Amino acid sequence: MIIDGEEKIMQLRGETYHCALDVTMNFIGGKWKTVVLWYLRKDKKRFSELKKLIPDITEKMLSLQLRALEEDGIIKRMIYPEVPPKVEYELTKFGKTLVPVLEEIAKWGRDTVQKEGKVVVKGK
Repeated sequence: MIIDGEEKIMQLRGETYHCALDVTMNFIGGKWKTVVLWYLRKDKKRFSELKKLIPDITEKMLSLQLRALEEDGIIKRMIYPEVPPKVEYELTKFGKTLVPVLEEIAKWGRDTVQKEGKVVVKGK
């Protein structure tokens, strides 16, 4: 990226990025990560709750997305010693820093749909 006539790159966790947006999208990019984070932004959820909230995601894909978000330090998985084991996911302190970003992205999407599209209620 060229800033003030100087070529600059960003390095984080052993990866090289060409702009700040590239860094952000590395953490939240893809079809499902932002949706998962949206549902975790206010409260912790169990796997089954997330699956019900996101019916179009497969269990395998949800598991992969949760694992990636956990590896990036954005969410944490808590396992409670019960039978059967209870597992919950919630945002970490680092992950909570993404909430304002997610809310602005959602606002932009709502505004764009309001101006150029429509909201359709499923089943009607």
